[in-house]
Amino acid sequence: MPGDSEDPNDEVQYHVEVGEGDVADAVLLPGNPERIEKITRFWDSAEEMAHHREYRTVTGDYEGTPISVTSTGIGSPSAAIAVEELARVGADTFIRVGSCGAIQPDMAVGDLVISTGGVRQEGTSDEYVREDYPAVADYEVVSALVAAAERLGYDYHTGITMSADSFYAGQGRPGFEGFEAAGSDELVEGLKAANVKNIEMEASAIMTLANIYGLRAGAVCSVFANRETGEFLTEGENHAAETASLAVKLLAKMDEVKAEAGVDRWHPGLSLDQ
Repeated sequence: MPGDSEDPNDEVQYHVEVGEGDVADAVLLPGNPERIEKITRFWDSAEEMAHHREYRTVTGDYEGTPISVTSTGIGSPSAAIAVEELARVGADTFIRVGSCGAIQPDMAVGDLVISTGGVRQEGTSDEYVREDYPAVADYEVVSALVAAAERLGYDYHTGITMSADSFYAGQGRPGFEGFEAAGSDELVEGLKAANVKNIEMEASAIMTLANIYGLRAGAVCSVFANRETGEFLTEGENHAAETASLAVKLLAKMDEVKAEAGVDRWHPGLSLDQ
């Protein structure tokens, strides 16, 4: 094991460049740094805390609830770094807010997909735990996201998400000059037959790490493309951003209700309206 002198993280984390007190308990995780403004426009206040490489962090307030957002860049390796370092400074709840490709025919461009679990086709989580360990969303996070989407009136789907390590070959798309990876022509059909809802690149690693560390995590993605119908349109980003922000408020309410009831986990018998 390396000694403390080899740990790159001191008071400020090496990649995300935040320290204790810079982030709220709950952090939204978009990939694109430019998506930060699309998320914080729904907040009551927002202050940039750090911006280093692909990692941009803003902390603020949403309807009385402290909330943060950190962009992760594209892919599970950088998303895992964000989870690692944000957890080190006190964050305990993570919600990926992104875009995805849907693979079921009844999913429209602009709909939301709330992940209940993930197919770990990305390789990052394999370096943490055996390959048959499941990537599962925390049910409190899923419940909060569903409740938020219902309250806001946004169309959504729940189910299994596949996280890939590449945008082209790993998602069954042709590469440069028409290159096709082995099995790529069967990839989407196999996932579709197994009732997988969508494909993206970070959710399964985020959920796996959160479960390993005893943290909460989930994901809500807007459908930009439907691989079954051939539709593509950058719709629904604002819906995903608002849904995730409201979900953080609802999770805070869940935590209050749990404390009042003297229980460790929220369940449907505990109303969020009390």
